[in-house]
Order: sequence, then C-alpha cells, then structure tokens
Amino acid sequence: MAEASTKTPHCTPRADIGCVDVLPQVRLCGVSKRFGRVLASDDISLSIMPGRIKALLGENGAGKSTLMSMLAGRFRPDAGHIEVAGAVVDFDSPRQAIAAGIGMVYQHFMLVENMSVAENVLLGQEGGFALNPARMRATVDALSRRFGLGIDARARVGDLSMGERQRVEILKLLYRESKVLIFDEPTAVLTPPEAESLFAALRSMSAQGKAIVFISHKLEEVLSVADEIAILRRGRIEGEFLASEVQSPAELARRMVGRDVVLDIPREPVQPGRVVLDVRGLSGNGLGDVNLSLRQGEILAVVGVAGNGQQQLVETICGLARPEAGTVELLGHVWDEFYKHRDWDGALAWVPEDRAGLATCRTLDLTDNLLLTTREGFTRGVWLDRARARAAARDIVREHNVQPGRIGLQAWQLSGGNLQKFVLGRELSRRPRLLVAEQPTQGLDIPATEAVWQRLLDARKSTGVLLVTGDLSEALALADRVAVLFRGRVLGQFPVTDTAQVERIGALMAGLEGGAL
Repeated sequence: MAEASTKTPHCTPRADIGCVDVLPQVRLCGVSKRFGRVLASDDISLSIMPGRIKALLGENGAGKSTLMSMLAGRFRPDAGHIEVAGAVVDFDSPRQAIAAGIGMVYQHFMLVENMSVAENVLLGQEGGFALNPARMRATVDALSRRFGLGIDARARVGDLSMGERQRVEILKLLYRESKVLIFDEPTAVLTPPEAESLFAALRSMSAQGKAIVFISHKLEEVLSVADEIAILRRGRIEGEFLASEVQSPAELARRMVGRDVVLDIPREPVQPGRVVLDVRGLSGNGLGDVNLSLRQGEILAVVGVAGNGQQQLVETICGLARPEAGTVELLGHVWDEFYKHRDWDGALAWVPEDRAGLATCRTLDLTDNLLLTTREGFTRGVWLDRARARAAARDIVREHNVQPGRIGLQAWQLSGGNLQKFVLGRELSRRPRLLVAEQPTQGLDIPATEAVWQRLLDARKSTGVLLVTGDLSEALALADRVAVLFRGRVLGQFPVTDTAQVERIGALMAGLEGGAL
C-alpha cells in the first residue's frame, strides 16, 4: 500500500535548476537500488519541476531505466525515498504511482486495436463505459484539443499510425490527470513529422503545468525540447544544467561521455562488387511488389516507421519465411537453393533487432551464445571443441571492447550496448558476404553507437550490408543508398548523395508518395 506523509526530509535541489520558488512535483532523495552485487542507483537526488521538461541522459547501463522504474512504481528503493508534491510516498505497484499522478509512456503501446480512441482512453476507468458514447468522444476530443494532440476520438486505433497511437497513450495518462509524464525513447517509432508533432505536444503540456521527463539518446532532440538536463553515469547524477547552457550536440555528448565524440565517421568510397542480394517483385505476407538489389561493397538502408513491412522483409531474406510471390536471390542462388545448401560461414549473417531474445539466450554465457550461430566452425566429427570456442569468444570480447570483458558472464548481465557489440562481433566472425543488420543501434548510447557504426563501415569493404533502421541520421551517415518502406511497399529508392530525394524521406515514411506534406 502506498504511504504518504507531510514529512519532508532534507533534500535540496540545485538553486540554478528549475524554479526554486515552486515546490517540485516529484523529488527523489538519496535513492539507491541494488541488484545483487550491482549498484544500479547510488544515492540519487533529483527534482522534477511542474511546467518543465527534464531530459535524462546516460550511457547504457548508467541506471536510467532503474531510476524511472522506481518512480513509476515497478521497483522500490533500497534506500532513500520519493516525494510527490512534498509528501513522502512508498509505491508498491505502477497502479499506485499512476494514482499519485505519475505516468509512463512506453515504446510498446498497450492499446486495443478494434476499439476507438475514446474507448481506449476510458478503458478500465470507473464509470467509463456507463457514459454516453457521444459524451465519451466529446471528453476525449476536448482533452486532445487542450494539449494539441490532434487525434480524432472516433478513429479506430487499428487504423492509426504509430505516432497517432502514441498520442492515444498520452491521452490515457492525461485523462487520469497524471501530473508527471515520463517518455522513454519516444521517437524510436515515429517519422520526423510525427516527432515534431510530439515535441509541440510536450511543450503544450509543459506550458499547462505538467512535469515531463524525456529520455533519449538523440542529442539534437534533447536540445530541441528540454528545459533542463540531468546526466547519469554509473548510477549517480554526474551533472545537472539548463539546456540553454549547451551550445551543441557535440558539447552535450562530451558532458555525457566525458570525452569528445563525433558521430560523423568518414565513409570511404568502396568499389561495388558482385550482387549479393536481388529481390524482384516480392509480394505477400504484408509486402507488395518489393524490388531491391545490394552489391558487395555497399550499404543499402531500408528506412521506415516500425510495422511497415520491415520484419516481413527481413524474415524472408533471412530464411524464416518463404517468398509467397516474386523472387529472392542470395549470393547468386534462388531462395530455395540457398537455404537448402546454406553454409554457416562466408555466406549470410543476421543481427536481429531483438538482441536480448532472438539474437542471444539470456541465461547462456558468452561462449555458448557464440556457438548459437557458429557451432559448425568448432566441431571435429561429433566432438565440440569448447576450448577453441572459448578462445574465439575472448577474441570477440577483446576486439569489440565488450565490457566488462568476461566470457563467463551470461547474456542478461551485459548492458544493451555491450551485448549488441558481442552479437555483431559474432556475426562478423563468420566472414559474411551478405550482412543483415536490423535496428543495430536502437536504444544504444553514443559510445556503443559509434562502435557499431564503425564496424558496419569496416564490414562494407568486403560485404554487402542491408541496414534496416528507423533512424534517419544513422541511414544517412552509413548508407550508400536508401529505400523507404511504407505499408510493405518501396515508395522511393535513391543514393544518399541525391539531396533533393533525401529531403523527401520524412514525407515518404509517412506514406506520401509525392514526398510533400
């Protein structure tokens, strides 16, 4: 049961951060959380002010998720306490946090697709379905207009874009009168225009007194929308400052990482070689007449908002789904022939989006996770040469700087960035001629992103890389050509040097074939 009191133990925010004459909406005082021997949050004190947008930054494993999970009621602090509007609270569940006015918008939405926007917003609310449907719609429409969310309460959720669905999740929290809204990587599933609409809505909510916590690895977004910035490093607050004090994303990266970081890796010209992937007229299973080709020595980026056919395309290319119509040729072989005689090395390698599930087994150590896709390279007859496999795992850990550097650790004990570096190292050790990299830096911090980008560019010298990403900056930094996927169809395909076409990408991702809004 959540407990509240008027007791306010000593917990003083920095005087130059926020409005000190206004009571913080939420205050974390000396909060600590330990998981076994890992100290995830270490004596953290932080104030979240009404009418302000606070960005929370940090590398993978810095403790952001743990901190927000305590605030949202998923974990209880081992030490310290949380105050809401000056009263100490002790949450046992997310429901209690929501009741106290704290809501979190997650990347994976929890909506009923066959219901309308209004029905989703009022679902589970006391007396919600006793309301007249017209009154339900009027209530949600008024809420949408008030905060500039621009969503039709009558619309069926299953017909909405990802950005519109996100607005429904926000409306659910606003209807519950949440005073603090936490956004965790909110633009990962949005087109650029949808991201701009979200930022406008955040500013509107902030102007009406809501306290916003914004978590993102995209530093340009942080500087665009945040009033205040707090940096976490190794479970501690390493710095708090106003966004107006930072002159550039490069300076913000330096403050976050502690060194200069330049995510503008030179892309040296490489002479294209043989065709390693040829997709012609691929249709069915959510795809419609997809045509793509990829040569050794180049990176082709397939960009689009999640849910527009990327998964079906990857599953077909990587052998999980047979082409229903059209042809797919890999390394000069038609799909059936390739997968009938597929080699474990020198052929195709895949870095899946789900690094903690599909790409690895959480409870296996790094040696066994290496063997998931390379076992044939470490067998002699019926015998498995585990000593050689352990040596290979050590080489990957060393060459790719996988921290903390111990192959005996299980996959779940690594941060997302380090696990991704291991998976990429494992797949590159197979010397592929075709590499499929699916959302390779999603959720990664700047150093991990920098390392993955460099590895992909190095691989391009001898490999054709199919990069599937929703991050336009990543696509334009790495790719030679870009293909825009919308509802299973390729709406545009062009080299990244074609600036006129590049400017159309955002509109194409939103399904506007003319490329103009």
